[in-house]
Amino acid sequence: MIAEVLRAARDRGVSLWLRGGWAMDFFLGEVTRDHADIDWFARARDAAPLEGILTRLGHRPVPGPPPDLQLDFVKDGLDTSFTLLAQDTEGRITVAGGPWAGTPWPEGLLDAEPGRIGALEAPIVGPRAQIEIKRMMPVWDPSRPRRAKDAEDIARLEAALRGRS
Repeated sequence: MIAEVLRAARDRGVSLWLRGGWAMDFFLGEVTRDHADIDWFARARDAAPLEGILTRLGHRPVPGPPPDLQLDFVKDGLDTSFTLLAQDTEGRITVAGGPWAGTPWPEGLLDAEPGRIGALEAPIVGPRAQIEIKRMMPVWDPSRPRRAKDAEDIARLEAALRGRS
């Protein structure tokens, strides 16, 4: 499904970046755990074309967060979410909508080289930004508890970064 969505988005000029567990796996070059969903970042200006692309691919919209913040879909029982990004006057990547609109995301969010698993290459969130997001999400949004898988993901990413320096 990742390859299908990336291909269709690229054909329409829509940029996407994997985030969450799949971004980590593409950075590491292997699948490290089971995934219940696929998380992405997309630019807010691409929300309408993205929704059309996904609908044509058979994804069904799912109500959830404010639509100017995130778009959620399901296909074949697999949830996909697209957190929308904006940019402030200083060029920083920010939260596009909802209660945190305008809040900057961590530096380096979109600066990583594409990741790869086998022959599939995908744009990913920068691993240092990914670590900060996983560490800070329960602080930024107290309704989201700390999860064991996030601690494990942080440890994997930090080990990989140490090994690459």
